[in-house]
Amino acid sequence: MRMLVQAVRPIACVLFFSNLAFAGPRSYALPEEKTAFRPGPGVEAAQNSCLSCHSADYISTQPPQLGPKFWESVVSKMVKAYHAPISETDLKVIVEYLSRTY
Repeated sequence: MRMLVQAVRPIACVLFFSNLAFAGPRSYALPEEKTAFRPGPGVEAAQNSCLSCHSADYISTQPPQLGPKFWESVVSKMVKAYHAPISETDLKVIVEYLSRTY
């Protein structure tokens, strides 16, 4: 068995490294944005914070008029569970924006 492994190892190495020669960067076409944040006070904070992880579709598909408690829980979850880098100041601005606009 040991002789078999020793015989196959050089062949496996040659195949592995020869395949690397053909490897190249891949390009992917991202889907076209279908939804944008609605204009309003705080839209910049929402765009800067939210769009780094998900599209505006995530917000626009929520039922309307859910209120500040709902949006605060959602944005807080993004910070605590998903480690979204949102400051306390921006969190409040985003919650106010989402509560007023959606």
